[in-house]
Amino acid sequence: MSTSDLISERWPERWSRLLNRLAARRAALSRPATAFLSQPEPRSIGYLARGRQLCAGNFVFAGHLVEAPNTSIWDIDPPDAGFAAEMHGFGWLDDLAAAGDAAARSHAQSWLWAWISRYGNGSGPGWTPDLTGRRLIRWISQALFVLRGLPSEASSPFYRSMAQQTAFLARRWPATRPGLPRFEALTGLIYAGLSLEGMQSQLEPALAALARECECQIDSMGGLPTRNPEELLEVFTLLTWVAMALSESGRTAGEAHWRAIERIAPTLRSLRHADGGLARFHGGGRGLEGRLDSALATSGVKTRLADKLAMGFARLSSGRTSVIIDAAPPPIGAASAGAHASTLAFELTSGRRPLIVNCGSGHSFGPEWRRAGRATPSHSALVLAAGSSARLSNDKRHPDWLSEAPRSVQVNQSKAPDGVRFEGAHDGYVRGHGLTHVRQLDLTADGRGLAGEDMLLAIEEPEKRQFDRALDETRMHGIPYDVRFHLHPDVDASVDMGGAAVSLALRSGEIWVFRSDGHAALSLQPSVYLEKTRLKPRATKQIVLSGRAMDYATHLRWSLAKAQDTPVGIRDVNEDALDPVADE
Repeated sequence: MSTSDLISERWPERWSRLLNRLAARRAALSRPATAFLSQPEPRSIGYLARGRQLCAGNFVFAGHLVEAPNTSIWDIDPPDAGFAAEMHGFGWLDDLAAAGDAAARSHAQSWLWAWISRYGNGSGPGWTPDLTGRRLIRWISQALFVLRGLPSEASSPFYRSMAQQTAFLARRWPATRPGLPRFEALTGLIYAGLSLEGMQSQLEPALAALARECECQIDSMGGLPTRNPEELLEVFTLLTWVAMALSESGRTAGEAHWRAIERIAPTLRSLRHADGGLARFHGGGRGLEGRLDSALATSGVKTRLADKLAMGFARLSSGRTSVIIDAAPPPIGAASAGAHASTLAFELTSGRRPLIVNCGSGHSFGPEWRRAGRATPSHSALVLAAGSSARLSNDKRHPDWLSEAPRSVQVNQSKAPDGVRFEGAHDGYVRGHGLTHVRQLDLTADGRGLAGEDMLLAIEEPEKRQFDRALDETRMHGIPYDVRFHLHPDVDASVDMGGAAVSLALRSGEIWVFRSDGHAALSLQPSVYLEKTRLKPRATKQIVLSGRAMDYATHLRWSLAKAQDTPVGIRDVNEDALDPVADE
């Protein structure tokens, strides 16, 4: 039995599924809505390529490809729970709407009405509050697309099912996990309350609940407990959608709602790289193409954070270069279920091209990849004794939670002689080895160079004694460490200068050169880049500096700089295909 199967069999989840099923069956008896009072404009943008692939019978969900031409989507046997969730969430309806032709509409109508026939009675895996909220948003937003060309009597099952799902949400949204799932459930309930005849009574309670979630889940600096940038973007997007839907109905969002939007917007700007993508930390990816820009434009909030941490991340930015660093302890408790051991890891992007990255979340590739992606070696960080700065819990009730994580992370940002400086330290290795990891990063004022120094320090007497014990266990050979710099797959890397440097060529034509002070062995090793829109991990490379800590203070300096003949400005036209689905 897989890890996901074991998790699904825990008693609280089984009890929740039972209550969801009972509520869904009860909702099937609800009085149906018969018409739209108003209809929010479609906010989410689908992919034309995906829409055409769906029509051709290529179903790509949660990192899996199922080829089933001339087959209903509901006749497919889902390879895992993630695949089934994407099916029942109806996000693919946006892709069919993006295709927009007669074949796409025919598939949308056939599959939607087939869902009602097969699962509308409250059966199937789609009856969870978050999936129901997500599904209602799509059905309501894309109603004009799916209803076009149908006689009025054919729409009755559509309205009846939406009413049943609304009744289910009204009863079960509080059972949803706090965070993005709960925001999805409440957004779907608000959409239904605004749009469907007979559902208006659900609106005010849902708006009040959303306001409470904004106050307790969005902190004073516009962050989420999970510290997942992409999840923050999804929550922000839902809040802007609700605000626009209220405005179109002649209403305004409440004060707590707007304040949450105003807090989140500048945080997301700080978490955005120079190429427009989000930093990939704690299970989050770059974000759907165009979603961040659209949400920020819709919010109308123009403010930025000035020299402050954004959800625990520090940002250095000069010229065309952005550096984003994980500068806070990882999430704790339930919020850590998808968190990574990435303290003091960083990413660097030059213009439109990512250069230094983290491997990313392996969630869509199965439990082994997910676990590997969460470990410190999968990040551009220092790894001591082949371990991680935080570890998965030994508690059988919560095996996905982090434990033994850094408790103290000290950070300082300041002006450097020629640019900006970040200084950070964490105690994630103190318990096992008595060593504090200290990292200093200096980004030049023109953005053409990043100088770094990594230190391992035994500072207090108890820490020195712990280090001595750890050193004795190695028979005085030293405690091994690796400083890893994972490269984006589009970077062409080669070892130069007799092994003293690594040349990094970007597709824009820029050349960067990596060097170190020679106190550690430099090598170029295989790595992977994990993207949830891909069917398998992408092969890439990583620069690794390897050495051994022998004393109470170990220092290692390195630099990453543009080659002298690289122009200050390069016209970089991204000609990469925008097809969101690839197999390599």
